[in-house]
Amino acid sequence: MRSFLLILVLSISATLGAQHTISGTFSPAEDYTWLIAYHLKPGAQDYVADGPIKEGKFELSFAENSPAGTYRLVYAIPQEEYNFDVFFTGKEDVALHFDSDKGLTFTASNENIVFNNYLSRIQEAEHRLISYYTSGSVEKDEFETIVEDLHTVQNSFVEKSANLNVSTFIKANRPYIPSEYETANQYVNNRKAHYFDALNLADPALQASGFLTEKLLNYVFTALPPEPMKPEESEALMMENLKTIIQKLEGVSNAYQFNLLYSIWSEASAKNLPLLSDYVYQDYLKSIASTSAHQELVAAIELEKRIQLGATAPEIVWKKDGTLQSLSELEGYDNYVLVFWSSTCGHCLNELPALHKRLKKHTNVKVLAVGLEDDDKTWKTESAKLNNFDHAIALGKWDSEYALTYGINGTPTYFILDQEKRILAKPENDKGVVEFLEKAH
Repeated sequence: MRSFLLILVLSISATLGAQHTISGTFSPAEDYTWLIAYHLKPGAQDYVADGPIKEGKFELSFAENSPAGTYRLVYAIPQEEYNFDVFFTGKEDVALHFDSDKGLTFTASNENIVFNNYLSRIQEAEHRLISYYTSGSVEKDEFETIVEDLHTVQNSFVEKSANLNVSTFIKANRPYIPSEYETANQYVNNRKAHYFDALNLADPALQASGFLTEKLLNYVFTALPPEPMKPEESEALMMENLKTIIQKLEGVSNAYQFNLLYSIWSEASAKNLPLLSDYVYQDYLKSIASTSAHQELVAAIELEKRIQLGATAPEIVWKKDGTLQSLSELEGYDNYVLVFWSSTCGHCLNELPALHKRLKKHTNVKVLAVGLEDDDKTWKTESAKLNNFDHAIALGKWDSEYALTYGINGTPTYFILDQEKRILAKPENDKGVVEFLEKAH
């Protein structure tokens, strides 16, 4: 479960004082074992501390000179999914409870409690306005009451947080509030037009948190007309939203821009939005990758794009009976199975013979087995037992060209291709290959 409830901080300056802690409980207790804390910076994060979660309880102590700011607590992997943010000033202890179903609550820390209450209240007030429109109501007295409540909630928490670090975040989160009666379409259009009125994208405190990133992600993916659209129309509008954000980011650090764009790319990929994900990557991410860490992420994206479902499988060339063969030129079959294996891999020596036997009756399927080997001695012996398969060898094993091209880090690894060599599936084992093929035919 990914928590989007962000409890945030303004100042990133170091503070001096007594040692303080972040402590709390996790529920259900048996699901959590370890916690890691990072201090967020614009476009980066620094490791601070880690510790066990015992019987659902944890406590992390921080040195007296620990900087104030947003701290990200990671409780599982992948880290980018299983985390939440808390505000730490170095002047007060933070106590919290995280429930996998109900989310995050605070029992100590005025900063976090005030911001947590603000988020809850302002979301409720906005929901009432949205419900007013979706109900089809045109009662202006009801509209004015709802709008007044929005003003009251926002202004009261601005006053309540006047001496707190979260004040900047409460001000930055100010929603669009109509000044007079508006139709639903007018409200939607104005809400988008005024989305950035309270946001200062250059503010380092906002950048050093998940708050700003979530606000910008929300704009890209949800600032859309309410009426139904075709998928490609929605993606085209998301790309326009991204262009607006790029313009707003002028002058913002390269580090923050890269990490924001990587988050947008990740979200687009997860939502299966290929036009948007390709646009983010091709037009922006590649060009601003400036550090070795950025280059590693770019390489990971390139790999994912090469072997994603629907992509044409990268070329493989081998010799068969003295004649050069290539994957792209294979023809005459409904499906192709590409399996990366090794003649010294125990799992492979169990699965490939079983697959070889099961696929004998599937005359419309061709298997290409690519051996990742240090030498060809054992490979010659074992591959000869699989005479219905075509065989290629990649010397150098994990560092071989084909292992790197396909991102192979374990054997056996399977890909199922269609007649055009497009990737249809990536089964986990030989049984998954057979099940897929039998359903397809």
